[in-house]
Order: sequence, then structure tokens, then C-alpha cells
Amino acid sequence: MNQPTTPFTRDRFTWLAYLMLAYYAYYQAVPGPIMPFLRAELGLTYAVGGLHFSAFALGMILAGLSGDRVARRFGRRAVFWGGALGMAAGILWFVLGRQVSLTIAASLLMGFLGTLLLVVIQASLSDHHGDGRAITLTEANVRASIAAGLAPLLVGASEWLGLGWRAAALAGVFVLIVLLILFRRQPVPETPVVVVEHDGRARRLPRLFWAYWLVLILSVAIEWSLIFWGADFLNSVVGLSRTNAVTLMSVFFVAMVGGRFAGSLLTRRLPAANLLLLALAVALLGFLLYWLAIMPVANVAGLFIAGLGVANLFPLALSVATGVAAEQANRASARLATGGGLAIMTAPLLLGWTADQIGLQGAFAIVVGLFALA
Repeated sequence: MNQPTTPFTRDRFTWLAYLMLAYYAYYQAVPGPIMPFLRAELGLTYAVGGLHFSAFALGMILAGLSGDRVARRFGRRAVFWGGALGMAAGILWFVLGRQVSLTIAASLLMGFLGTLLLVVIQASLSDHHGDGRAITLTEANVRASIAAGLAPLLVGASEWLGLGWRAAALAGVFVLIVLLILFRRQPVPETPVVVVEHDGRARRLPRLFWAYWLVLILSVAIEWSLIFWGADFLNSVVGLSRTNAVTLMSVFFVAMVGGRFAGSLLTRRLPAANLLLLALAVALLGFLLYWLAIMPVANVAGLFIAGLGVANLFPLALSVATGVAAEQANRASARLATGGGLAIMTAPLLLGWTADQIGLQGAFAIVVGLFALA
């Protein structure tokens, strides 16, 4: 991947996009630490709990298939704010719904409208910063990791304080209100003219893009298998209490913040494709310790190391793939969102179903297979 040829600068839109991606990441991450409490409250199996993640992922897939057309039809700014408000409506539905059918439907709504927001954020940052897209996408994901890391902390704190997990779930809505007040007049970079062939059809995405699309699917499957079932593993396999297990998942997100911060510095000096291999090696080492250790402190240490590696799998695959298709940012971002949705829909559900059959520790062997494929 080419390094930036002009100085990298962050303007008002850059910071808005960073903050809005953090908002999205918080609500993408919060179902994981919530799930042990929701399963206990509604009496759900692992597989039924996993349906919430699959519904969110199905929404991601639908948004990925249609996001580029929606952005062209309504404009990026309308989709940007409409997606953000739609995600807030989805979490309100999730909190108020006391039946599994309602919470699953709310997850689908959040996945669809939230991912329309994600498509616009990624495409707009890529267009806005050009050759500096690897830097800006990695930096944006540092902020996303911080927000995602707050999810288990706020859920655990809300339970400790007696407020319940629903208080943590609503926290992002108040953040969105503040962002609306501060940035409601901020322009969003619109879609450039689509490149067409001589017969007038939109140019196809290159084959190399689809190769990195597959890498991204595997990376997302690894990351979200840990995010969705990590707290349950610490609770049911390692033996920690439910509240302590949920709170200690913040170790993973803290590591992701550190890993992505380091990655944002390394992308200025090293090719993103090379960094992907290094990140995979670190993540695999940490996962094996987390999965196989017999002392809780070692399991948590492995979770931290895994987070350092997993941190950069998605942003590096994303930056390389969008760089390959730089002139078709909307389409590339939408198709990458589809791939991410496919991974999130299948991996946690497969893990949940397998855990019902052989236990969660045995089911985590699937993650080893994902590493091997990557």
C-alpha cells in the first residue's frame, strides 16, 4: 500500500467521523457483555442468544448490499445522520423489549441502519484523505476500540451500582444527542463521480479487492467470536463470576486500543499487508494462551495478548481493500460491510450452537480453524 504523499491533517469532519465510528462501535460491542444478563433474564440458550448477533449481522449484510445505492439516492449526509438516529431507535427498542422476538428484531434494525452509517463513514474518510486512508482508518478504529472497551466497563459498573445493564445500553443515546448539537451543520463529503466503462456500466471491483475481502471476513470472524462469547467463556469455563467476567472483558478492549494506536504509527512506516501477518501471529499466540490456560490470570493475560493482535486485523484489511478500489469507495465500503456481516452472522451463531453440543471450550476450537484459514 502506498504511503501518503501529502501531510496528513485532521479537520472538523475527520473528528466527527472518528466520534461517530466510536458511537457505532459501542453499540456493536455492547450486546456481548449484555448477553450473560439477557440470557439469565429471559432463560435463553447459547444458540438463541447468538441469534441476536446473527440478526445484527443480517442487518449489516442488507446494508452492505444496498448501502452504495442508498448513499447515491439520498446523499451521504442524510444517510450519515439517518443511520445514527436509526441505531438509537434500535437500542431503545432493545431496552424496552422484554421478549426475545423483540430484542432480536431490535438487533436487526440496529445492524441495518447502523451499518448504513458505517458505510458512509468509511467511504467518506477514504475519499476525504486519499493516500492517507490507511492512517485515518486506523486512527478511527483506535477511537472505535476505546468506545467498544467502555461497553463491558459500563455494563459491569451499571450492575454493581444496581442500575442494571439497560442504563449502560442507553449511554450512547446521550452521546449522540451531544454530537447532533455540536455537528449538525457539518457537511459530509459527497460521493465522487462513479468510474464507468465504455458501455456505461460501473466498473467492476478488481480481483485483488475480493482477495482482501476474504481476509477481512476471516479477521472479523476471529474478532467477534472473542467479543461475543469472551465473557461467557470467562464465566462458564474459567470460573469467574458473571459480573467479574463481563468487567474483565475490558482487558481485551484495552489491548485493542493499544494495538491500534501502535498500528496507526506503524502504518506510516510499513506496508499494511506485512503488518497483517504480524498481527495474525500475535493474535494466535494470545488466543491459544487464553483458550488453554488453567489459571484465570493466565487466561486474562492471553486475552490481552490476543487483543493486541486482533486490534489491527480489521483496519489493515479495510485500508488495503479500499486502497485497491480507491475510485469506488462507496461500493467497496458497502461490500466490505457485507463481508463483515457474513462473518458476524455465522461465526458467533456457529460457536453458540457448537457450545450447546460440546461446551464453550470445545467450541472455541473453531477460532483456531479461522486462524489457520487466515
